[in-house]
Amino acid sequence: MSLNRGPSLPLVIFAMLTIPTLSCTHRLHDKSSASMGGPATATSADLTSANGAAAIVAAAPDTAPMARVERQVTTLHGIDLVDDYRWLRQRDNPQVISYLEAENAYTEAVMAHTQQLQETLYREMVGRIQENDLSVPTPVDHFFYYTRSVEGSQYKIYCRKRGSLDATEEVLLDVNRLAEGHDYFRIGGFKVSPDHRLLAYSYDTAGGERYTLRVKDLSTGELLADTIEKTTYGIEWGNHNKTLFYVVSDAANRPYQLKRHRLGQPSAGDEVLYHEQDERFFVNLGKSRSRRFLLVSADSALTSEAYFLDADRPEEPLQLFAARRQGIEYRIDHQGDHFFIRTNEEAKNFKLLRTPLGAIGRDNWQLVIAHRPETQLEWIEVFERFLVVVERHEGLRRFEVRPIDGAPHYIEMPEPVYTVFPTDNRQYEAGTLRFRYTSMVTPASVFDYNLAERTRELLKQTEVRGGYDPADYGSERIFATAGDGTRIPISLVFKRGTREAGPAPLWLSGYGSYGTSREPYFSSARLSMLDRGFVYAIAHVRGGGEMGEPWHDDGKLLNKRNTFTDFIACAEHLIATGYADPDRLAISGGSAGGLLIGAVLNLRPDLFTVAHAAVPFVDVMNTMLDPTIPLTVTEYEEWGNPNEKEYFEYMLSYSPYDNVEAKEYPHLLVTAGLNDPRVQYWEPAKWTAKLRANKTGDHRLLLKTNMGAGHGGASGRYSRLHETAFEYAFFLDTLGIGSGSGNNNTGTR
Repeated sequence: MSLNRGPSLPLVIFAMLTIPTLSCTHRLHDKSSASMGGPATATSADLTSANGAAAIVAAAPDTAPMARVERQVTTLHGIDLVDDYRWLRQRDNPQVISYLEAENAYTEAVMAHTQQLQETLYREMVGRIQENDLSVPTPVDHFFYYTRSVEGSQYKIYCRKRGSLDATEEVLLDVNRLAEGHDYFRIGGFKVSPDHRLLAYSYDTAGGERYTLRVKDLSTGELLADTIEKTTYGIEWGNHNKTLFYVVSDAANRPYQLKRHRLGQPSAGDEVLYHEQDERFFVNLGKSRSRRFLLVSADSALTSEAYFLDADRPEEPLQLFAARRQGIEYRIDHQGDHFFIRTNEEAKNFKLLRTPLGAIGRDNWQLVIAHRPETQLEWIEVFERFLVVVERHEGLRRFEVRPIDGAPHYIEMPEPVYTVFPTDNRQYEAGTLRFRYTSMVTPASVFDYNLAERTRELLKQTEVRGGYDPADYGSERIFATAGDGTRIPISLVFKRGTREAGPAPLWLSGYGSYGTSREPYFSSARLSMLDRGFVYAIAHVRGGGEMGEPWHDDGKLLNKRNTFTDFIACAEHLIATGYADPDRLAISGGSAGGLLIGAVLNLRPDLFTVAHAAVPFVDVMNTMLDPTIPLTVTEYEEWGNPNEKEYFEYMLSYSPYDNVEAKEYPHLLVTAGLNDPRVQYWEPAKWTAKLRANKTGDHRLLLKTNMGAGHGGASGRYSRLHETAFEYAFFLDTLGIGSGSGNNNTGTR
């Protein structure tokens, strides 16, 4: 797992392929206890009582709550940073909660007239999903593992069958029952023991990404006494089924220790197998597909270090593979008598090497795949007789199959623009690769590919109820030109007939950080926008990973402003080429993508009509100057360390909160999560307060805080759809687009 201002990559992908939201990671501690006094007027909410702010909103629903100003000044490098709303960081102050609830009440009042539209959108979205559904069963030894969902239930049910798919179903975990009594519930780790008798799983009931680990006896259904608090996603078993390995977080929510737990022993005595002292590094835990080795890594944004442990000897100490060297990243995996090493040493886009198990010193590393400047080697999938090399070329992911004996080949994909990734490949001895495929018009599809015979079998394509026909929709990839001449890819999808009618309302989204690619994917929820005449576009701006590591480098640190100007160039190109109606241009981004939205709204507020910033990382300077906040130190290598003057001045030039001015901003919806550990709730709250106090004009500014969730919003599938319907309704209502059903409707202009 790699934390940042955005979900880890697997979470991002699965969110995209199931129930997408306007998505696409930060923090602070303030121990001051300032007075919250202030007059109750028509323009200022009374924060002196728990109910005062909400009462004013109820009495005057068209009047926004105004946060009280309490100025604090921080001087660094001879420059004053003025922060009028630092008091909003006092999470335990009931007056802060009252203010957030007042903002929620104001948002609800302003959007009350869209309730029917929201309900219509929600019913459309639910009407397209298969509520009673079953995942493709995954074979593991003599079992088949799968999940299923039941109509009306928010969460998955984890199941398996022994021997064949005709066998009796065994329910391993019904998340709906576990979630009873909780407004939020999310499963973190889920690992069945090698003998298939025990299940180790973890769960979070607040959204803060601190998980409780439990162990269940699958033969009796009883929980063992073993309970471990404050774990992260990583859980692995030793091969003798009696030892668990897990990762815990420090006070800043940084995964920093690997521990070893013997079943039946008190967790307070668990041995710390690895402790990472450097605050830039996170600890990650995995296991080779061969099941022979536990694989542990310590990773910063630029540097990594790997350790391994024979899973048959779980009581032994970890072994260091190769000592860290600043700026060198590497990952290891196992096949047969060799370790494979993917590294960027003298290879910006990575290369692949291997070394014998008994001779892991660098002098023994042998080149397998050389560096290619035009192709990024993302990772490898290791099977007993095959390697599948996952690489990115010209912005798209592709698979190269390399048999131990025989010539390599690429797996062909049926469309020119698509998203693909391996999934549920649990069998080391298998001769098939299972992968998930989607495009902006093709629903998520699961294939088994025979690696030797070069044939594929479609196992399942996600059903879109209601008569969806992909032929009714079109998808394209075009390019905008940035100010420095760089070509920026844009992925588009629209209902056929929309383009022929002329410039359309267009929804442009972006991210552009951490080298994470925004993939072109299918969304059944998005059809509600396409059917109302929208064109949806993804701007693949620099800072992401679409065009390899140089693409990331050109949008981070002292190149970060390229991310924002690329996005503006994409918007201008879409208008100039007739895709977008300049008076109906909507934009969205989440987390670090919310930074993108905040920055471009300061740079070009005239260009956009309406925006949604989800859990936005917008208080860049205050957050990056506070090392006690989760992710701050680890992300010096992405944004820069503001204690160094050059980075301070550059970051200050684009920090959304610090660059709010008295000017007319577009209509804006800001969403947040009170328990968010990646972007603390106060960043969107402070930004909203400053915008409200400074903006001119009468465009809507709404803050909606989920008071019981974290970075990803609501945890249940129906609750997520309600949130999506609200966000879509904000766009549609602001742009004056019809409130009727989107089915077979190209929308009103």
